[in-house]
Amino acid sequence: MLILRLNKAGAPQDWLDVYQAARYYAQNKVLFELGAQHRTLYGGWNRHGEQSQLRISSIIACDGKVTQNGKIALCNRYLFRRDNYLCLYCGDQFRSGQLTRDHIIPRSRGGKNIWQNVATACVRCNHQKGARTPEEANMPLLAVPFAPNLYERFYLMNRRILADQMDFLSHHFSQRRDWI
Repeated sequence: MLILRLNKAGAPQDWLDVYQAARYYAQNKVLFELGAQHRTLYGGWNRHGEQSQLRISSIIACDGKVTQNGKIALCNRYLFRRDNYLCLYCGDQFRSGQLTRDHIIPRSRGGKNIWQNVATACVRCNHQKGARTPEEANMPLLAVPFAPNLYERFYLMNRRILADQMDFLSHHFSQRRDWI
C-alpha cells in the first residue's frame, strides 16, 4: 500500500511507502489525514504488556518542503496509461508490449516529442500511418492528446491506487479525461 502525501495546501507531492509515512507521523509532521483506508503498524511491547500501534491513513498532508515540480515525464508507460492502453486510431485495447508511441505530426516533419503531439498506437496502425499526419493517412484520432495535470500525473505514477486515493485525485482531473 502506497500513501499519497500532500502538501499543507492539499496538492499531491509524493507516493510514500508505509514506513516513510510512519516517519512523518513520528516527527509530528502530519497536519491532517484524508481517506477512509488505513494501515496499522505494530511496534514493541511496554512493561504493562501493551503493544504500540501507529495507524496510518492512505492520504496524509505533511508540513515541510513544498515541491512545485509539475513537469510530467513523457514515457511510454505513462502515455499508454493516459490512453488506457487503447490504440487511438483503431480503438482496440492492447497489452503494453503491443503498443507504440505515434507522433501525430511526424518528427521527420518537425513534430515535437510532447504530450500534445503523441498518441498510443498499435504496431499495425503506426506502420500504416507511417510518416504522415492522421488527415493524410485518412486515420482520424479517436481522442485529442493532452498533457496531464498534477493530479493526473499522480494517477499515472501508481498502478495500485486505493479507492479513496482515486476519488481524491479524480476530482481534480481535467475534463479531457472523460473519454477514457
